[in-house]
Amino acid sequence: MVSREDAVKDFEAHVSSGKVAFFRQFGMDFVMGARSGPFLHDLNASKKLFNLHANGGVFNLGHRHPELIAVLKESLDRLDIGNHHLISAERAQLARDLATLLPEDLDYAVFGSGGGEAVDLAIKVARAHTGRRRIVSARGGYHGHTGLAMATGDTHYRQPFGPQPSGFRQVPFNDLTALAEILDEQTAAVILETVPATLGMALATETYFTEVRRLCDQAGALLILDEVQTGLGRTGRFWGFEHFDVLPDMVIVGKGLSGGLYPISATMLRRPLEAVFHADPFIHISTFGGAELGCPVARKVLALSSTPAFLAHVRALAKGFRDGLQPLVERYDGFFRGVRQLGLMMGLELQDDLCGPILSKCAYDHGLLMIYANNAPSVCQCLPPLIMTHDQIPWVLERLDRALAAAAEFHQSLT
Repeated sequence: MVSREDAVKDFEAHVSSGKVAFFRQFGMDFVMGARSGPFLHDLNASKKLFNLHANGGVFNLGHRHPELIAVLKESLDRLDIGNHHLISAERAQLARDLATLLPEDLDYAVFGSGGGEAVDLAIKVARAHTGRRRIVSARGGYHGHTGLAMATGDTHYRQPFGPQPSGFRQVPFNDLTALAEILDEQTAAVILETVPATLGMALATETYFTEVRRLCDQAGALLILDEVQTGLGRTGRFWGFEHFDVLPDMVIVGKGLSGGLYPISATMLRRPLEAVFHADPFIHISTFGGAELGCPVARKVLALSSTPAFLAHVRALAKGFRDGLQPLVERYDGFFRGVRQLGLMMGLELQDDLCGPILSKCAYDHGLLMIYANNAPSVCQCLPPLIMTHDQIPWVLERLDRALAAAAEFHQSLT
């Protein structure tokens, strides 16, 4: 097996010298080695991290879930990628399972290999269906790094790469007045994350999404909800939008659908939108989208994540964190200012924009993998695996307590 030193050297020389320099600077040059459940081990087993990042929900079911591994191994005995031109029983069954778990006529799935690709497709469908061009997104949100998906994001993600597609506008999240002012007969769709993680787990008001739906209907625009992180049980309900009593026209599914084992995403369409593909059903293709090897894994993810017992477990864990975090807010009053929470989608609100990076480093030093929200650095994201046990909550909180103490002390030394 490759040594840790050689892995770092090869990564620096052939993958990203910038990342290696960054992680060395802050003493965080962790090289992924053994992994299972909520834990990641360094390649030389010198450090262990409890994964409170979960790669944005990729590892909802932890690392290397044994039931998912068994399904993938069985798939290897009979399947390969498949051919996207042909009818596929594996894709058909996965699409049927997704449709069964969605409300009303969200019946059609177009598969991709990642969330950005799924967002690109949703925007293409919206423009084709409406004959309009404008796409409205939330400032500070994030929908991916591919072409059309990147165009929905903030300037600093787009500017280094030159001119971007036209027709994209942004408004503040949770601001109905701003949205109403921009929606008109040129708007094809509004795309929103149910909980914008990169914006620091911003939480909508209770009626925000129903009002967004009303405004979209009034303008003849479609509503696309990005459930890449909030879907598949993360919030204690299977879909995050279930908390808000809203029916979107399209739903973006990704990350956790892979089970952390096989990349896959889906754009779920309401039945009338599928007509976009009637004139030419080959107008959109994805060679690896919905790869047959990965479909049984994704179906197993859906089966495991959608049971009442599983969702009740998530809600119970969420309560355990809510109860356990409040004393820390009181203990570090001023530095740790509160918790934004919908199920196990949590954001730790801190004193200022320095604090998120500082706490990310201090959490790492105390055995927790946490990452601050890139578009709201005063907030640290906290996305524990949905399969963690109740008795692991005190273990995590004890380490977070120590990390907060170290972060608060370091922050004070800077001011």
